[in-house]
Amino acid sequence: MTSVSDPADFAEYEAQWARVRDSLRTEFGDAAFYSWLKPLALASVADGRVTIQVPTRFMRDWVVSHYADRIRVLWSWENPAVRRVDIAVAGVKPAAAEAPAQPAPRPAEVVDLPPVPMAVPTPMASRSAAAAAPVRAAAPRAATAAAPAIVIADADAEAEAGSRAAERIDQWSAGLDPRFTFDNFVCGKPNELAHAAALRVAESETVQFNPLFLYGGVGLGKTHLMHAIAWHIRGRNPRRKVVYMSAEKFMYEFIRALRYKDTMAFKEQFRSVDVLMIDDVQFISGKDSTQEEFFHTFNALVDQNRQIVVSGDRSPSDLDGMEERLRSRLGWGMVADIHPTTYELRLGILQQKADQLGAVVPVKVLEFLAHKIASNVRELEGALNRVVAHATLVGRAITLETTQEVLQDLLRANERRLTIEDIQKRVAEHFNIRVSDMHSARRSRAIARPRQVAMYLAKQLTQSSLPEIGRKFGGRDHTTVMHAVKKVEELAGQDAGFSDDIELLRRMLES
Repeated sequence: MTSVSDPADFAEYEAQWARVRDSLRTEFGDAAFYSWLKPLALASVADGRVTIQVPTRFMRDWVVSHYADRIRVLWSWENPAVRRVDIAVAGVKPAAAEAPAQPAPRPAEVVDLPPVPMAVPTPMASRSAAAAAPVRAAAPRAATAAAPAIVIADADAEAEAGSRAAERIDQWSAGLDPRFTFDNFVCGKPNELAHAAALRVAESETVQFNPLFLYGGVGLGKTHLMHAIAWHIRGRNPRRKVVYMSAEKFMYEFIRALRYKDTMAFKEQFRSVDVLMIDDVQFISGKDSTQEEFFHTFNALVDQNRQIVVSGDRSPSDLDGMEERLRSRLGWGMVADIHPTTYELRLGILQQKADQLGAVVPVKVLEFLAHKIASNVRELEGALNRVVAHATLVGRAITLETTQEVLQDLLRANERRLTIEDIQKRVAEHFNIRVSDMHSARRSRAIARPRQVAMYLAKQLTQSSLPEIGRKFGGRDHTTVMHAVKKVEELAGQDAGFSDDIELLRRMLES
């Protein structure tokens, strides 16, 4: 087996690994990242096989159970030459470099992930190797038990061209997370409308709402519901072709089609699906060409009575940088808001998560976490993961005291939650104006500029929505807050002194 000995080549793999870790952090959140993913290190590369080291056997088992499939898929997107990923415990020598005729059993400390199947060539993909080399490959088929392919096509009943299109769509689609089903979704008052609408779409053979638009803050369950819809449809009718992908992935595939002058195949393949699901649509804000293609794809699917499901961090009318005609179409069907969680909902989520982990967690600990961590569900689940993992690793019982000890950094961060009133007071002191001026109708620059700064900092440093911020500033409209944020960003980019003022205020408020 030939290993990568050139430092430059190994550095490239390290760069790929860094991008994979960034993607994992975005998907699973900071708590899970710092607990389980940050300690992982690239150890070696040889003939398309990479070895990732972890500090302990327990961490190895946890990573294999919860993140290994996703690591393999993400890395295959970065570099299709990576065919296998090994998770090994640091200090334990992996298998021999030269494989014998009859493969020897691997040490218990090294876990192989299945090799990534080669993507089936298509008209778009079968270009010369030299031309295709600089381009990051599209997602290969991840037909594993943990992340089954989303698109199901009866190849025997399809013509050859249809089969190739299905293969290509399959490659585009992101893997489904088996944890994200309706059975595992804890429903409460903040998300009951979104849950009911998603379930109706999943259970119906005909279009109910077109599109179904789910929106809410980070970590509130939008992606969970989209995965649940796909799983439910797949279980009811495996012949329906469902595509789930991020808006970023849609843009990437469209750019790839433009590069290879194969936009017709792109259009035909996308418009042949039964259900199209686009996550984080706000990503294409300001990207005119991608919006244009998405607009036409949207119209084509609606005309064919195909279901569309879209998610975003804001309602369609508040998507800044999106064309008016696209905003209008996104608001055509059912728009469902997912509100921040309540204490009761957080407690229910924690109880279900503890059951899934098979851990005995005292009710007082669950109540404590539900009270203290109110930002989002990802952070909440990550905190419970840390507590359970700590108890397993060190052999200590889970108590309120050990919970506070393990989560002291996270709890400090949540205790420092700023209020809009705190920000208004600090900004007023800095600019030598009265706090009451923040709520007044006065529009002189000496008052308006500090007010805009306070709105900007409220947007950056609190969990409040734009309408909530507007109400705290004399009942102003959310569009006024959006204008203030944009204005402050422009001035900070043009005036170094003004930028320093903003940074100083931020540090004082965060300290």
